Amino acid sequence: MRPLELARLQSRFRAKPASITAMRVPHIDFARSAAAKLVAAAALLAMAAQPASAQSVLRDAETEKLLDDMAAPLVEAAGLAPGNVDIVLINDPSINAFVAGGQAVYIHSGLIDKADTANEVQGVIAHELGHITGGHIVRYGEGVGQATKITVLSMLLGAVAAAAGAADAGMAAMMAGQRAAIGRFLAFSRVQESSADAAGSEYLSKAGISGRGSIEFFKKLQNQEFRYGFSQDDEAAFTRTHPLSGDRISTLRETYIADPAWDAPDDPELQARFERVKAKLYGYIHTPARVLQRYPETVQTTPARYARAYAHHNNAMIDKALVETEALMATDPDDPYFLELKGQVMLESGKPDQALEPLRRSTELSNSDPLIASMFGHALIATEDKDNFAEAEQVLRNAVARDRRNPFAWYQLGVVYAARGDMPRARLASAEQQVMSGEYARALRSAQAAEAGLPEYTPDWLRAQDIRLQATAELERDDNRRGRR
Repeated sequence: MRPLELARLQSRFRAKPASITAMRVPHIDFARSAAAKLVAAAALLAMAAQPASAQSVLRDAETEKLLDDMAAPLVEAAGLAPGNVDIVLINDPSINAFVAGGQAVYIHSGLIDKADTANEVQGVIAHELGHITGGHIVRYGEGVGQATKITVLSMLLGAVAAAAGAADAGMAAMMAGQRAAIGRFLAFSRVQESSADAAGSEYLSKAGISGRGSIEFFKKLQNQEFRYGFSQDDEAAFTRTHPLSGDRISTLRETYIADPAWDAPDDPELQARFERVKAKLYGYIHTPARVLQRYPETVQTTPARYARAYAHHNNAMIDKALVETEALMATDPDDPYFLELKGQVMLESGKPDQALEPLRRSTELSNSDPLIASMFGHALIATEDKDNFAEAEQVLRNAVARDRRNPFAWYQLGVVYAARGDMPRARLASAEQQVMSGEYARALRSAQAAEAGLPEYTPDWLRAQDIRLQATAELERDDNRRGRR
């Protein structure tokens, strides 16, 4: 599968090419001048309004399975349905995690890289689940609303004073109101973070998972604060969106040490899987030179070989990538993710025929994981053998049925439909891919063409209609935003 850096939606672990309710470092420290504070607050609110879809999402079958398995006991402990909570990986080097509406936790790739254990990441997930169960995304509007009310009131008072001839007094009233607004908002944010910390510790305890990782990760955040020179005094605490990491550590340590799960050992299998995924991610994101610095060729562990295989493949060094891949497969010939990697390397080096067997086997062993199946469907099409197209259609239809948020699978399915002359469904598949990629004008045209060619009131016709309405609404929203500038 070719690298898929779909703007605003998705990328895959392939060859190169929100409301801010989060655990974030460095914490936001506002400048001391009132004017600078206003600018900083405006920037914070602007960030909060950005949807998570505006960032690049990394999708990988093995990584998603690991994150789901890590989160499952915590989701259950939080009283949520595991199948309804998504753990989404964002391609961003900063150490951050956040929730942005619905039941989804977004984790930055930088956080995975910084964490040393799966237990540390579970501590982060537990914290973010605390934001979900606490309704903090909904309640975030309350904090902003309260701050806005104070600001408006002060602006009115300032205007009255200025109209009365006391210009200096009017300006002072407005500036004092702005400071009060910012302080009210920041206090609201800190309360939410403390609440999420408490909820996270509860979920870890209920799941029988130690809080050691949570403490260790907060220490990493604290070290970042020290490195960036953020003040740790009491006054500084009042100019932050989050409580000081040192205060959080002190509070949580007492809770965790008293918990029976404190001495629970880390799951060795989960940790081994985490180390694989962490190395895989590093090999995908970074240059080969950086990868070889962290994972030199003298190191023959599975994570090291994984990282080097991706780094070599990204640098089009196919022979070296295959050496590492074959070494991985020698340790476990039935590992679906090693087979997936072998198929990917063969496919993307222009040898789709040789990619079929490992990808078919990987699809079977992974229980037809939609992401792996979509690559297998792509390989079948890439052979340019029409006899493979019927199988490709079946594989891809199954993939999108299990995971509709896979624009690449929709694109490939459209290729199959077009090849057999079913242009209305080819247009519908294109509309699915385009609307997920934020290409609303193209999605609208494709949906209209599909709707015109499909039998009325069939499921496909109704879906084309839904996409047409969605694309139209998004375009109107864009027009309104431009009109307000």
